[in-house]
Amino acid sequence: MPEVPYRVDKPWGYELIWARTDRYVGKILHVRAGHVLSLQYHDRKDETMHVLRGELILRTRPGAVLEERRFTAGESAHIPPTLIHQIEAVVDSDVLEASTPELDDLVRLQDRYGRG
Repeated sequence: MPEVPYRVDKPWGYELIWARTDRYVGKILHVRAGHVLSLQYHDRKDETMHVLRGELILRTRPGAVLEERRFTAGESAHIPPTLIHQIEAVVDSDVLEASTPELDDLVRLQDRYGRG
């Protein structure tokens, strides 16, 4: 495992992984205004997001319909395995994410940046 902290550049901003063990991962997602993460889900990964600063749109699909709501500083959301989800930044935003360690457990359903 790489030494923490380390940064992973993304087309929407970057991830700063500040904790990584065989039991959990802690990261900061910096999402630039107007950018959006993939519409995605995880088979095993369980995560909770907390907006540290900024404003985003959180989309989830707990049933047949994609729901969206404002996701602002001080709010948290639990994303259990298999829940389809996406965040989009209204302004430059920083989101804390605590998750189980399966960083490669990602199924993209849609991606603005052409990643499969």
